[in-house]
Amino acid sequence: MSIYGDIARYAPFNEQEARDKAVILRFLEQNDDAFLRENRIAHMTASAWVVNPARDRVLMVYHKIYDSWSWTGGHADGETDLLAVALREVTEETGVRSVRPVSPEIFSLEVLTVDGHEKRGQYIPSHLHLNVTYLLEADDAEALRICEDENKGVAWFTLDGALAASTEPWFVKRIYGKLNEKLKKAL
Repeated sequence: MSIYGDIARYAPFNEQEARDKAVILRFLEQNDDAFLRENRIAHMTASAWVVNPARDRVLMVYHKIYDSWSWTGGHADGETDLLAVALREVTEETGVRSVRPVSPEIFSLEVLTVDGHEKRGQYIPSHLHLNVTYLLEADDAEALRICEDENKGVAWFTLDGALAASTEPWFVKRIYGKLNEKLKKAL
């Protein structure tokens, strides 16, 4: 299966996802370099909403660029298996090795704005992340590790605690709140 096909078959949860799905599909159709961050307008990314087996806690990182508690995720960097990207990013950013998909299916879609910022001494212009989110599970007793290059903290939060910990209002309302709502409906 192709990620384009997976996105095309994905049933949006709400209006935000329906509109973002259309944007992502059109961008993929028009841009051969959509999976490379060298496309400075937009590129594909993968994120994970990592929950414990009881589904009452979520794993978050304190992201240096955004100066906030956030989900894990990263750039596709040419990889079209976005589930593999999401799994890799969880391990890289948190040290957790027991991570596994709750389902291989897409859990959520988002078009995310990224403000211009400095990374490794280089200015990165504002752009879009065309994001695919997966619901993953990990053992909340496993040791955590900070990824010094990207984050300042790694911790488990209750579902409501994750919303309270994030200082990005748009993410809390439009993304993390939605992910928690979808998780609760899936239980």
